[in-house]
Amino acid sequence: MISDSQAPEKKPSKVEEIKVASRNLRGTLLESLADESTGAIAPDDTQISKFHGLYQQDDRDQRAERRKAKLERAFIFMMRIRAVGGVVTPQQYLTVDALADKYGNGTIRLTTRQAFQLHGLLKASLKPTIQELYRAGMDTISACGDVNRNVMCHPNPYASSVHAEVQEAAQKISDHLTPKSRAYFEIWLDEEKVAEGKEEVEPVYGKTYLPRKFKIGMAIPPSNDIDIFSQDLGFVAIVEDGRLAGFNVLAGGGMGMTHGKKDTYPMLAQPIGFCPVEKAVDVAEAVVTTQRDFGNRSDRKRARLKYTIEERGLDWFVGEVNSRLGWKLQESRPYSFDSYGDQYGWFQGTDGKWFYNSFILSGRIKDADGLNWKSALREIAGIHEGDFRLTPNQNLMIAGVSDGNKPVVEGILREHGLDQALDQSGLRLNAMSCPAMPTCGLALAESERVLPEVVSRLESELEKAGLRDDALSIRMTGCPNGCARPYLAEIGIVGKAPGKYNLYLGARHDGTRLGTEVAANISLDEIYERLGPMIRDYAREREEGEHFGDFCRRKDLAVAAEA
Repeated sequence: MISDSQAPEKKPSKVEEIKVASRNLRGTLLESLADESTGAIAPDDTQISKFHGLYQQDDRDQRAERRKAKLERAFIFMMRIRAVGGVVTPQQYLTVDALADKYGNGTIRLTTRQAFQLHGLLKASLKPTIQELYRAGMDTISACGDVNRNVMCHPNPYASSVHAEVQEAAQKISDHLTPKSRAYFEIWLDEEKVAEGKEEVEPVYGKTYLPRKFKIGMAIPPSNDIDIFSQDLGFVAIVEDGRLAGFNVLAGGGMGMTHGKKDTYPMLAQPIGFCPVEKAVDVAEAVVTTQRDFGNRSDRKRARLKYTIEERGLDWFVGEVNSRLGWKLQESRPYSFDSYGDQYGWFQGTDGKWFYNSFILSGRIKDADGLNWKSALREIAGIHEGDFRLTPNQNLMIAGVSDGNKPVVEGILREHGLDQALDQSGLRLNAMSCPAMPTCGLALAESERVLPEVVSRLESELEKAGLRDDALSIRMTGCPNGCARPYLAEIGIVGKAPGKYNLYLGARHDGTRLGTEVAANISLDEIYERLGPMIRDYAREREEGEHFGDFCRRKDLAVAAEA
């Protein structure tokens, strides 16, 4: 733990300088967009564009060929669309679907933070895409960048009476923490520009925003489907006598790390107290501004809230938050989780309406391999009277279906080959991946494109062991940043280099314990060779109700690899 007097003065990172010079996230984006000589935007603007929901990428499958032909990279953009708690109307879904075909690569990707991603957009299509989204009541503001990202929430508002209240709290926090700069509206929506030199105030973020990205989630026990312990700031709904009493507050979670940098690692959020429902926004601001003022602005690899708390101590952090609140967080209240995945199929809610939770591997909505999700969901959206809910596990819930519409939805699913879409192994139903190659510039190895093969290879072992329906969780990423939360999976596979991965085992099935790196820089074949005997031993030797992660711990299979 360090004190302010002990902390050495360090030079801010280059990104901090870019933010200061950006005039509240304007930069030279307008000039970059107008430059027809390149498919890219200016280097500094690539940082600022993230605050507008954009990542500049290139098609890495074409890199070598284009380099040989002395052409610039095949620049493309990924656009992330916010949906607080994953809630969108049928008309909004249809807008995203149409834009994916009109400007993107024809697919829609559901993210692990309940947002949409469009891939393969060209620079010239960015502005019209954002304008069409805005007309449909959607935006990409702060979907990326050094600000609070999309606020997550348990997606099923029909399971109990408190879900609507928790979703409302998530929306209030999101609204409060959305940047107040008018840059987005000027650049993309042609709003009249704020005069040069005129003071524009960001009441929460200030001129330099946050040191790094910030993630907030709202969980409703007994389901931990949003992986509450992976969040920078988590609110756990406490239900007493059938009513929402308030929230237990957790802080300091984060999945990201950097290979070869031993002072970076995934961490679980820690409890810091309890707050009433009406105080949740105040708590969120107090935590965010504490990180704003004390987070590391010189080393972006150690700039997340988890490191601020680690360096200064949890007691210091709670004291600082309480000081900003002007009152003290109460003692945390008891709760428990029993799961962290999605529940699939048809369910009826407390209001009598139906909801159907689909399974869409890696969240990629497309028509392929006899599973025509894109066509089916477009057709359903045309007749649906409820809404859609993006789940934290890359799936889509068709929510609020009436008794009369339920047979219609079932018929559409059947017509498009999806009536048997849930007839999958427990492993496949609990699999997630990040996009990785060929679009993500951070990817070190394949992820989404090889996940089907990885799952199929392991399924054969599970079938032989009689474990086809056991809900083992597997998550795969192409780099250590942890977008698919692999460190909380019972089997976590993290890209290290082309064709090489680190293997993690031993996480707890309810998301309350991290996995351990048991092998580094090994091939997928080596992973199969390691996991095969473990799966067979698990089938023979597991105790009643024992999950695979717990078995790996008990049998000393989740032992840290030698450095």
